Amino acid sequence: MADETVAAPNTPAALMAEMTRRFTEMRFPSMIPDSSALLAAHRRNMEVLSNANRLALEGAQAVARRHMEIMQQTMTELSEHVRELATSESPQAKAARQAELVKKSYERAVGNIRELSDLIQRSNTEALQVLNERFKEAMDEIKILIEKTEHHAS
Repeated sequence: MADETVAAPNTPAALMAEMTRRFTEMRFPSMIPDSSALLAAHRRNMEVLSNANRLALEGAQAVARRHMEIMQQTMTELSEHVRELATSESPQAKAARQAELVKKSYERAVGNIRELSDLIQRSNTEALQVLNERFKEAMDEIKILIEKTEHHAS
């Protein structure tokens, strides 16, 4: 009686291990001479994708932190403005002060939006740069594999 092993549960790790085992046992046509090179390239692709996702997440966290700082600063300033406007100034003086506070608030809000936009753009640029570099490397790897295949076929 053949020694049959009990199948492991269908966990993602078990499925990946089984897929990797089957992939390495496959016999590829001469079109793909180096399956280990393909596996190594796939591994590098996954590492770069993971790194790009990490960069994007770190960027999103930085934006969220800065947004929270801006909100706290805004609430503090709002409280100060309310206290300033509660003085016993003439209506004309209060209106002038309100106009000045609105102008400063608008300018600060535009600056904050610009700052957050720059943070988001930097984060996205870094993540895309990592992916673009890997894509170029992968295209070079494919070219080399094709050249090896043509050389072996000759």
